[in-house]
Amino acid sequence: MVCEHYDARGGETTSLALKILVAGGFGVGKTTLVGAVSEIRPLRTEELLSQAGQLVDDTDGVEQKTTTTVVMDFGRITIRSDLSLYLFGTPGQDRFWFLWDELSQGALGAVVLADTRRLEDCFPAVDYFEHRRIPFVVAVNRFPGARTYSTDDVFRALDLDQGTPVVLCDARERASGKEVLIRLVEYAGRVHTARLLDAVS
Repeated sequence: MVCEHYDARGGETTSLALKILVAGGFGVGKTTLVGAVSEIRPLRTEELLSQAGQLVDDTDGVEQKTTTTVVMDFGRITIRSDLSLYLFGTPGQDRFWFLWDELSQGALGAVVLADTRRLEDCFPAVDYFEHRRIPFVVAVNRFPGARTYSTDDVFRALDLDQGTPVVLCDARERASGKEVLIRLVEYAGRVHTARLLDAVS
């Protein structure tokens, strides 16, 4: 989406606002990442985990987690004066996946957060974006005590399409999250440009 506004001298300027999804498995750090980088107070739709939910939510490895996103997280970050990102964190559980199609409409790309302790949990998000041809980067969230894998190891384990970036990050740190988002914007920009050139050639 493109938003026009006026500067202090009355001249019209154009700023670009891009929609980015933050996806991944249950408890991987999506809400944490959106909250860490957002320059506004993030919108959160978290609810306490219930006993009924314990029957369907796999909390192995994230036993300390007490809440879950039931619709989305929303935040905003300005990358530079003419570029802002609107961040939409997706719910991680299978039963909320009907929301993904709505959230993905008009998205430039996505960040798929991965936890090496539960790497298989990000397979559904990877499959989702690959099948819909939405550019994405895999960001390996470095949890304390988790085994360290190289980005090449993660790339092979997830069987990613050639060229899909894999980066390391700490979802709690604003600078780290911002670097992930910049990498995504650069990568998605190249992908969309290549597709446009292919379409007109």
